[in-house]
Amino acid sequence: MNDTRILFFGTPDFACTVLQELAECRYNIIAVVSQPDRPQKRKHILLPTPVHALADELGIPVLQPEVLKEAAEEIRSLAPDLIVTCAYGQFIPESILKIPPLGCLNIHPSLLPKYRGGAPIHHAILNGDTETGVCLMEMVKKMDAGRVYDCIRVPIGEDDTQQTLTVKLKEASSKLIRESLPRYLKGELEGIEQNEDEVVIARNISPEEEKVSFREGDVRKIYDHIRALIDWPVAYGVLEGKRMRFYEARKEICEVSEEPGTVLGFDKTAMRIAAEGGVIRILKLQPEGKKPMDAKAYANGAGRQMIGKVFE
Repeated sequence: MNDTRILFFGTPDFACTVLQELAECRYNIIAVVSQPDRPQKRKHILLPTPVHALADELGIPVLQPEVLKEAAEEIRSLAPDLIVTCAYGQFIPESILKIPPLGCLNIHPSLLPKYRGGAPIHHAILNGDTETGVCLMEMVKKMDAGRVYDCIRVPIGEDDTQQTLTVKLKEASSKLIRESLPRYLKGELEGIEQNEDEVVIARNISPEEEKVSFREGDVRKIYDHIRALIDWPVAYGVLEGKRMRFYEARKEICEVSEEPGTVLGFDKTAMRIAAEGGVIRILKLQPEGKKPMDAKAYANGAGRQMIGKVFE
């Protein structure tokens, strides 16, 4: 086991990948800090955060302070040599950042300084990027602004969604822990300052950004919007005054004469919607008040009545 005393901060499923890799690489994880457990779904059942649940499986003590700065002395008493964070969910105060003698590292899923913030994966797809990555970076007071020690580049396929790209970035995060963290601990990595002129902020997706307007942008932009929000928070269009969420889609580049947003009809697997410069094919959808279904099931129900109707 590596004797370096590591305190890990993380909360969602993505962070579990990093915690699992630290454990498999036999680092000395002295404790985990995660956001407080919250009631989930309509039953209001209190469920552990994904990181909390994994830490319990690994037999690692868990701290879940409501106010992080109030836990500074408890964290100091743990005497961590190094703090490693991934998607913890809130700023870590300077009083804690100054504790470990080996510093504080963060795993961030973008190629910094592009996409600082809480939704870097969504924004990379929204903007039609063909490449992203994961950075091992220094934690500082300012959001995602520290020196970058190493990064792994990850291609974005033209049909990647937030869900599929997340899987790729999890694999890259594991590789960073496995290959780059040992080099950091040996002093072999020199941090590179970020260029502040190239900073792009990736704020969390707002409810307003979930709505797709087929009149704003061409087929590629609309497709990028839809796939960037699969499988969360899921984009929607408005048809006949009701929301329809889009769970699976493809684009088709072709000439279309109909008004953007027009439901052109159905093929064997998809509902076809006109867009500027092509067609958006929706393979899986959720009409308002219904469960998600494939396009064929929708066509066999109310779907064919919507042919010729236009999304807002």
